[in-house]
Amino acid sequence: LKLEMPTVNLDREVSLLATVPGVVQSLKRCAMTWQKLISRVLEEQLKKVPQGNGPLAEVYLWCEKNATLSALTEQIKLPEVQKVLEILQEAESGFTGDLQIVLSDLRRHHMQAQDNAKFLSTLERHLKNLSTGTGIDVISNTIPSLLNALRLVWIMSRHYNRDECMVPFLERISWEISARVRRVVDLQTLFKQDIAAAKKKITEARNTLEQWKKCYFTTCIQVEESGSKRYWKFDVKRLFEKTDYMVSICQDLYDIFQITEELHNMFIPELITVSENPKGVDELQREVNIVISPMEDLTFDPFSMESARDWAFVMEEFREDVTVEIVKQIFVENHKDPPLYKNHPPVAGAISWSRSLSHRITRTITRFQEEEELLASERGMEVKQIYLQVAKKMKEYEDEKYLLWRERTEHMLPLLLKETLLTVSSATEEPVTTKKSVCFTLNFSPEIQEIIIETKYMEQLGLPVPEMARYVALQEDKYLRYTNKLKAMLDLYHRLMEMMNEAETKLLDHYIQELWRILKAGLKRLTWKSVGIGEFIVQCTQIIGKLELLVHQIHHISEDISIKLQSIESTSLFKFPPSKNGEKRPGAKEFFDYVKCEQAKVVEQLVRKYSAIPQLLIEVERRVANTNSGKSPKLASYYAYWENRIYQVLTQLIVKNLQAFNATVLANVPLLQIEAVLSVPEITLQPNASEIEKMTEHCIQDCVEVTKRFVRWMHGTCIECPAQHVKADEVITFSFYSDISQSPLIIEQADLITQNVHKLLASLSKCLSQWKKYDLLWKSDKGAVLDRLAAEKPACVIFDEHLQFYMKIVEEVAQQPLIKDEQFIRLQLAPLALAVQENAKSWMMSLGKLLNELAREELFSLQDEIQVGVFSL
Repeated sequence: LKLEMPTVNLDREVSLLATVPGVVQSLKRCAMTWQKLISRVLEEQLKKVPQGNGPLAEVYLWCEKNATLSALTEQIKLPEVQKVLEILQEAESGFTGDLQIVLSDLRRHHMQAQDNAKFLSTLERHLKNLSTGTGIDVISNTIPSLLNALRLVWIMSRHYNRDECMVPFLERISWEISARVRRVVDLQTLFKQDIAAAKKKITEARNTLEQWKKCYFTTCIQVEESGSKRYWKFDVKRLFEKTDYMVSICQDLYDIFQITEELHNMFIPELITVSENPKGVDELQREVNIVISPMEDLTFDPFSMESARDWAFVMEEFREDVTVEIVKQIFVENHKDPPLYKNHPPVAGAISWSRSLSHRITRTITRFQEEEELLASERGMEVKQIYLQVAKKMKEYEDEKYLLWRERTEHMLPLLLKETLLTVSSATEEPVTTKKSVCFTLNFSPEIQEIIIETKYMEQLGLPVPEMARYVALQEDKYLRYTNKLKAMLDLYHRLMEMMNEAETKLLDHYIQELWRILKAGLKRLTWKSVGIGEFIVQCTQIIGKLELLVHQIHHISEDISIKLQSIESTSLFKFPPSKNGEKRPGAKEFFDYVKCEQAKVVEQLVRKYSAIPQLLIEVERRVANTNSGKSPKLASYYAYWENRIYQVLTQLIVKNLQAFNATVLANVPLLQIEAVLSVPEITLQPNASEIEKMTEHCIQDCVEVTKRFVRWMHGTCIECPAQHVKADEVITFSFYSDISQSPLIIEQADLITQNVHKLLASLSKCLSQWKKYDLLWKSDKGAVLDRLAAEKPACVIFDEHLQFYMKIVEEVAQQPLIKDEQFIRLQLAPLALAVQENAKSWMMSLGKLLNELAREELFSLQDEIQVGVFSL
């Protein structure tokens, strides 16, 4: 929309232009065009109505009006338009009066549209949630905030503070909520869903409709309390008649699904499995489905008030179909093994099931009686007759179940109460110490508990119960306390027995026998009618508690002993000298002497730990036997147990250390060194192989003889055996050595180390064989060789060849590696290489000396010849 601007020049003053007739006439024509345009637009806007039934349609309408009228209003405010109006006013044109009226209407309607658009826009977010929110819960969460915003609009707006504006808007909101509920509760899809999901949807829809009404009345109160003089006194029927009707339909739908669920629950899987006629059960399920199938294909909208009569007919038909006929068939099919409600006992549960079915059909008949024309019809008479037959069978069924239960209870309950408190899994009465598998169990029959539950439910059903059963039921809490405490006591007892090993069981034989004696009262004397059950439980619990405390104390001491033994077992008896700087390692004797010295230090610490064990055992003796002698007969087997543990630990100590030593021998980490030397006429190791093997054997023997320091205990005690003087100068000490040294594991490991060292030394000896190629240096007769050369007087070149040969040997030896590492031994070849070089150099010196002597002789001989020649001249 655009106002047409005048074509005349308006640059001069208003007063001057108002005196020019041509200008005034031109501006009048332009103003008339404006008036017609504005009048037409106002007329169009006033005729416009919301395009839809929802509240957003009204919001969008006012936003559109505001946009249109704002466009015109902004153009009227333009300077050029205002100057035209001023010129016409100055010219005192009668036309301007009509134009001003139109402009006034424009301003008034624009202010209204602007005000409404502003306030309604504050509701837009809530209304969009109402219209397109994902899920019915979004609507429920939106309603309170929407009504609160509406309350503010009512207070602040100049238009929506009147009934004629607010009521239609609230109607639109009510329509939107109803429409959303219709979409959620769609009968064509609702009856195809899971029953629980359908019930949830219906419940949410009903709650949403109810919340809409509840929040409305809450807002009414808030408006009054706010001090506003304009209250919400709207026509409630106009706002909520349709939603209230939809609430009643939702309740009907919920009842349909609830009844359907109850009927389906009667066909639990267990029922179908054990039923004598599973096909009949399937048929009943199909019939239930057939009853609700018409709901999916209704030809009318159940939420429409115009269809109220049709819907009432459908509900009457449903109630009739799902009760009498179906309930009759359910009873016939399932009365021999009825499905029970959760936690219901068999008999009372069966009676409750029968009564629930009876109640279902009774409600239908009662409803028929309220509608006399229904009961008087042929179908009504038929339904009544079926009802009377089924009701009679149900009553007979309930009476039979009840009487059988009463007779059995009166007979069995006295017998069950005469049962002893406990039973034992072993038929013999052997001491529990000899059989840890002996298991005490609670002898409270489940039948007693069942009778208690049956009695309580029977009384709830209004049926008389036997006096003894009522008495037992009243004592349920007491029996529950007894059984719980007995279970706890037995659990503690069995856990305690599991905690003890065989040695501890023998050690505590006296205590366990005493406990067994007390427990026998629960096996033989005490029954569930006895008055001393509580005292028995207390006594047993106290003794078990004392035994448990003693066991924990013994375990604490045992743990200390075990820590010491573990420390002994994990000790390393082979500590090797640290590597010196450079390539030098300790010699063999130095190496084995160091190992022996360090071993002696370690053994002293081990012996101190071993010597502390008897004191710990004496502490056990003090707690168990109230003595501290170290030789209590009650602990004889316990002493033997720990002495055997010590033997095992010491055996493992030696085995593990020999294994570690063997691993050290085989590892490619040199720890000691030996030398290759020339001992003419042989090249040998220093020390030689037999000496090294002997050192190794002594080292192994020293390791095993460590156990000589661990003195055995006297029989039946934890006291070390004193040394025995066999002869004046011979003392025998009883130690673990005699047994451990004969262990096949230790003998095998010692032999393995010896074999590996022997192989290593053989390998090192073999590597010396390459040096035998130089053995002519020391094996040849140097004197004979020199004499022969002196006699032969060879040329100098022959001497040069010999000298070069020995020089080459010197140089070749200098190039040889002087260290060979193999496993844990480093072989130093420097002494051998030096000896070879010295022998070669000795040959060179001898040859040089011989060459010098022969040269001197030749020189002197030549000198003599020269002198003879001179003299002859």
